[in-house]
Amino acid sequence: MSGPHIVVCAGETSGDNLAAGMMRSLRERRPDLVFTGMGGEAMRDAGAETLIDVSELAVMGLWEVITQYRRLRGLLHRMQRHLEETRPALLVLVDYVEFNLRLGAHARRLGIPVLFYVSPQIWAWRQKRIHRIKRSVDAMAVLFPFETRVYKEHGVPVRYVGNPLVDQMDAPLRDLRRELGIPEGTRLLGLLPGSRRGEIQRHWPVLLATARCLQRECENLHFLVPLAPGIRGEYLEALAPTESLPITLLTGPGRAREVMAASELLLISSGTATLEAALLRTPMIVIYRMSPISHALFSRLVRVPHVALANIVGGGRLVPERLQRAAEPASLCREALDLLRNPTQLAAMRDALEAVRSRLGPGGADRRAADVALELLETGRLRQEPD
Repeated sequence: MSGPHIVVCAGETSGDNLAAGMMRSLRERRPDLVFTGMGGEAMRDAGAETLIDVSELAVMGLWEVITQYRRLRGLLHRMQRHLEETRPALLVLVDYVEFNLRLGAHARRLGIPVLFYVSPQIWAWRQKRIHRIKRSVDAMAVLFPFETRVYKEHGVPVRYVGNPLVDQMDAPLRDLRRELGIPEGTRLLGLLPGSRRGEIQRHWPVLLATARCLQRECENLHFLVPLAPGIRGEYLEALAPTESLPITLLTGPGRAREVMAASELLLISSGTATLEAALLRTPMIVIYRMSPISHALFSRLVRVPHVALANIVGGGRLVPERLQRAAEPASLCREALDLLRNPTQLAAMRDALEAVRSRLGPGGADRRAADVALELLETGRLRQEPD
């Protein structure tokens, strides 16, 4: 017989991976659980039946969300109907804040307990969202210890579970240089344009132009590009061709982490990937571009001095950030060359990134997130832990 039904909803690749880790830990203790929802390949591999794939939800920036509002609303209504028809024992929402908070509010009206896994960055912008969160969820599971304070102050049950990346970054890696037959002495640089198509469209031509500039100025370079799930090499080639560049495109799970570990320097889109790279202590230059309208809106709302998670968690400017117009090939090339020609500076950046690991705490986040889900599933509430 089938056991309790849990609906899990993730809207991006990073959330898909987080959800899958939690699901696997739940299944170890409750093999009878049934999972449906929205997600990607990782959730399906962990045993979920997905009604909506993350590729259907991949938009970036406030303006882009506005222009895609009708399509996203249709997907939201589809998930709302799924809740109404199946009445699951628990709804787990993983990041993808605006969409998932609307779904959470609908679930609570139906009497379905709601766990939100991964806190919105209310400590960085739009702090008043805490009131909406309180109306939309029964409990929060957060990745960073400093996130619990605001929820406790507003009476939202919260549990710090840690960050699953700590465990993932400790997993053994293949020797990418040997696998690809790249000679010793060749300097490896990673290019990571992001996981969403909107990000890739804005970042890939910039990164490729930067790579061409670096190739002209520096000998013995080879560029590595891990492709996000659902992104094919032909898509990148259509945006900007790689002809005549010493470059390797890599597909499959775990490739981004292998590229980060093997590379001397990364040119990387801001996002969870910067945290992964920081845990591997790989030097990086962080870039991000969005539409001018989205940038204008975010600039009015954001209240933190950094955008890269490596810097936010590390507590300072550990790695350079180049945003909007500052993320252009000539300046990126100059900054990358300065680092490549200064081994002492690269070593200092690696040492500084050690602060990120120490601030994230111990491993075991998948298990602790599953503990929170089971507590809600079995009792309908989350007990408040002492400070």
